[in-house]
Amino acid sequence: DGKIYDAYVIYPKSRTNEANFVEYFVYQIMPDILENKCGYKLCIYGRDIYPGEDTASAIEKRIQKSRRLIILLTQQLIDCKEQAYDQHIALYNALIQNDTKVILLEMERIGTYEKLQESLRFIVKQQGTIKWKEQHIVHPQSSRSKFWKQVRYHMPLTLKPS
Repeated sequence: DGKIYDAYVIYPKSRTNEANFVEYFVYQIMPDILENKCGYKLCIYGRDIYPGEDTASAIEKRIQKSRRLIILLTQQLIDCKEQAYDQHIALYNALIQNDTKVILLEMERIGTYEKLQESLRFIVKQQGTIKWKEQHIVHPQSSRSKFWKQVRYHMPLTLKPS
């Protein structure tokens, strides 16, 4: 199908220097489970877009070469007034061009979704979210947990490395 990545990951980028759980999840836990244990290939901003590359066109190309779109829903993402460029392009591809399937990971309790932008609310209404629960923090690397099984269910089929 000409795709290079199984999923492009969108997460709120921290404006401060302190590392937060979401970034730890994106850079450590997700690659460990989905890439190392399940054989998927993820595209993560900050890891797979190289210094010196034109960021906007690199993001666009990576999203177009991804089979899925994983969006991490957090209060920070909801409260952010300006939409991140990758989120804007990705949702356009998913909703308007009907090109990419979206997987929403609810990383913290959101409550009502009324503060979410309309396109994300539409996706939530269509398919719901996969909720990260506090007890997953105890064993986040367990690929057999209900959370990771739900994520893998929405991911494309992958050939297990032999």
